[in-house]
Amino acid sequence: MAARKARVADVHEIARGMPHVTVWERDDGTNRPVYQVGGKSFVFFRTARPDAVDPDTGERYDDVIMIWVESDEEKLALVSDDSTPFFTTPHFDGHPSVLVRASHLGELTKQELTEVIQDAWLSRASTRRATTWLKEHRLQR
Repeated sequence: MAARKARVADVHEIARGMPHVTVWERDDGTNRPVYQVGGKSFVFFRTARPDAVDPDTGERYDDVIMIWVESDEEKLALVSDDSTPFFTTPHFDGHPSVLVRASHLGELTKQELTEVIQDAWLSRASTRRATTWLKEHRLQR
């Protein structure tokens, strides 16, 4: 059976499903939440910004999701892999995150998206929370 393609609803489900998550909702009616653990963002639905634009039209992408990563090495691995939709912009040089357009999430499986979001949560959670979660899921970091 083929793996199911990831969807925007999966981002919300996976991020909300992690422990100790709070969701910061904007007051502007855009439905662009920020998912946080311990007051630290790990998934962030961005507003359209000048650093991410369509190369053909110059229009700002209005569906960019920022996802934190553990390290520069992980970021480089994700954005360098042509089989994934992750990218970055010069604005995020030195920032531990990758970008992905919501309209391109289907290039990932739900399982791949789950792993990236879980890793994002782990990168921002306290050591105690991360260790507890890993132990409960019989995983190692």
